[in-house]
Amino acid sequence: MFETFELANNFYKDNKRRRKQKGRNLPKQLFSQKSKAVFYTILAGALWGTSFPIIKIGLAYTDPFAFLFWRFLVSSVSLVVVMLLLRKLEFKMADTRLLVFLGIANAAGYLLQYVGMNYTTAAKAALFINLSAMWVALLSPKLLGECFSKTKILGVLLGLVGIVFVSTNLDFQSLMGGQIIGDVMLVVSGVVWAIFMVYNKRLLINSTSATFQSMTWVLVFTMLSILPFSFLAGDRFFALSWSAWIAVFYTAIACWVIPYYLWLEGLKHLSASTSTVLLLSEIVIAVALSILVLKEPVTVFSTIGAFFIVIAIALVSR
Repeated sequence: MFETFELANNFYKDNKRRRKQKGRNLPKQLFSQKSKAVFYTILAGALWGTSFPIIKIGLAYTDPFAFLFWRFLVSSVSLVVVMLLLRKLEFKMADTRLLVFLGIANAAGYLLQYVGMNYTTAAKAALFINLSAMWVALLSPKLLGECFSKTKILGVLLGLVGIVFVSTNLDFQSLMGGQIIGDVMLVVSGVVWAIFMVYNKRLLINSTSATFQSMTWVLVFTMLSILPFSFLAGDRFFALSWSAWIAVFYTAIACWVIPYYLWLEGLKHLSASTSTVLLLSEIVIAVALSILVLKEPVTVFSTIGAFFIVIAIALVSR
């Protein structure tokens, strides 16, 4: 009788100890996953932020259509080679239509960005393109069935005011110049990427191998969508200097393959709104480098407009 009681008591203590240990480990695992996701997302934003001044520099040495095609050819080939070496590349795609659509949308966003950046500054490009968060808020009721709160309405209004401040510097005669064309193209590219971001959520699969698989095909379809426009480069298609090639390879690997993977991995453990706020690191890095490296001018009105845009992104992402 005593032995039975002793065994039951020991079993109860062991079971209690296991549950307590499991309870301790679970928060650590969750915290570890979330902290990694936060770090990945901030790093992805920072890497994307470095692309704006690099693109601006690269465009001084080559045609925008040639630059963009070579960038995505390098990205596609690099990722396909890696997948082949790992024996992970599969030619059977789960959702071919979605991957083709994402490739076309991504290509359209980049074409608008590269051509638009010929007419305006890298800092403006970063601000206008990151307004995609605001456009997601506008599109989400229709595409995702989400509610459109008063906070989001305020965010959209602030974002529109910010666009006016940054693009015109309250000098409305500038609307007659070529720079406004570039600004409009960048704003539209942000709308296109908002659509890309909404539909991109369907690619979020827990398997890292599956994530790379989807990334590879999105890259390939992006490159194929850009190919017809590359002929607009004419004689400049192959006329790239060493500076242009450095810009191509840097933006292909450090500003697309790596940050896109980090962003997808982070999005597995973060809400879309949290991810959008963390990606504000992109604006910070882009604007800082544009001022320090490219010596782009900063005015009172453009600073106020930038502040409005950052607040707008934070509000619509809540």
